[in-house]
Amino acid sequence: MDQIPENVRYRQLGPDLVMCRILNGMWQVSGGHGPIDPVAAVERMLAHHRAGLSTWDLADHYGPAEDFVGAFRSRLAAEQGAEALSQVQAFTKWVPRPEPMTRQIVEPAIARSLRRMGVDTLDLLQFHWWDYDDARYRDALRQLDQLREEGIIRHLALTNFDTAHTEIIIESGIPIVSNQVQYSLVDLRPERKMVQFCLAHDVQLLTYGTLCGGLLSERYLGQPEPRWAELDTASLQKYKQMIDAWGGWALFQRLLVVLQGIADKHHATIANVAVRAILDRPAVAGVIVGVRLGLSDHLADTLRVFDLHLDADDRSQIDAVLAQSRDLLAIIGDCGDEYRR
Repeated sequence: MDQIPENVRYRQLGPDLVMCRILNGMWQVSGGHGPIDPVAAVERMLAHHRAGLSTWDLADHYGPAEDFVGAFRSRLAAEQGAEALSQVQAFTKWVPRPEPMTRQIVEPAIARSLRRMGVDTLDLLQFHWWDYDDARYRDALRQLDQLREEGIIRHLALTNFDTAHTEIIIESGIPIVSNQVQYSLVDLRPERKMVQFCLAHDVQLLTYGTLCGGLLSERYLGQPEPRWAELDTASLQKYKQMIDAWGGWALFQRLLVVLQGIADKHHATIANVAVRAILDRPAVAGVIVGVRLGLSDHLADTLRVFDLHLDADDRSQIDAVLAQSRDLLAIIGDCGDEYRR
């Protein structure tokens, strides 16, 4: 796509990369969310694309996610012609185990993603590194930047890097366009350090966990605290622990009550309000909404976010509840620190 003006649906992530501001998150196909049928998954990918949700977030380690993108692209080209592929954006990740980051290690890993996705160039490669004490992440990024200069990768990004190490990378001259971080009404840690840095250095945020794995929905409003056995997906288990750290189930219920009132006012849903509230935050380019392809479908509801506009009173009501929560920065640390404890 050529450069376009900002609007409610799309965001310019790079000079030659436009993305939908609601991304389809494919973590759910990696396991822990129920069995995924490949045929049904590709059919639902086509449905999302036809609805205008054209941007996909995935990773090399999300099970068959990259293969699904390849199959989806093949079907789309067969049905609409190869030119339709220019409307698809697929943002993958590379999460290597720490070892010497030589060209001989980096290039084959990227080549595998290219092959699985059926592309010549990766739109966006989001890099994650587990151990900051192992400084070879800088070697990896230099190799990736070389691949970017050769046209194999269009843009480089980070996943779950904290502010201090994002700054180290930017100051080293590596051109980073985005950082993917956990960001929700329950987890506002990015606002403490990351957002200010991103605004100052032209780095945008892609956010995940914005719906707390589905806990931010009518399904849990007015319900007793779920037992662990009732949390039947990896997402529900993960974000229930985050809620516990944030303030507990009683405070979470107060938040759901407020969100329901706002949703009723705007003829929307709790999930719509939760997504819109983060999408409106400074530096946020897009929100990743998980898709359990072929298992459950919230496509129509997700699209309503684009027509929702929160006013000052809505934001004030939400802020009044959030002010009662604990300081997750003090408890967990900066963005991504929960993966490096």
